[in-house]
Amino acid sequence: MPSVTLTVNGKKATAEVENRTLLVQLLRENLGLTGTHVGCDTSQCGACVVHVNGVSVKSCTLLAVQAEGADVLTIEGLAKGNDLHPMQAAFRENHGLQCGFCTPGMVMSAVDLANKNKNPSEHEIREWLEGNICRCTGYHNIVKAIKAGAEAMAGGR
Repeated sequence: MPSVTLTVNGKKATAEVENRTLLVQLLRENLGLTGTHVGCDTSQCGACVVHVNGVSVKSCTLLAVQAEGADVLTIEGLAKGNDLHPMQAAFRENHGLQCGFCTPGMVMSAVDLANKNKNPSEHEIREWLEGNICRCTGYHNIVKAIKAGAEAMAGGR
């Protein structure tokens, strides 16, 4: 079996994986980072979004061996100790979650959007989230949370 070495949430990690192992499986099963969820097995829902080399990707679409040498950030790596990332805090403050299953992927996608666009419009946020499915909230509070989180990330709070 091939060995994969990558940096996950700032720490080096090495694991032996089968060639067909997906990045989401490596994160959850080998590294115990279960905040990244598997929702649909077809890359439609976005519950598995993580950042690879600073870009949001659906970790169910990437083989673990393709992430060799990559810098991976998961939902577990966003907060600094007990201090939530501004986007995580915005989701909490704006009730941008209900059951929470989609939330890690939503937050990771939202952080990438806010890094690219400091002041996204409601339309831009909704367009960005087309690859993320929430079955509980109806998106209104998620959009509000992302708007507030982007503002906080830009230094607006």
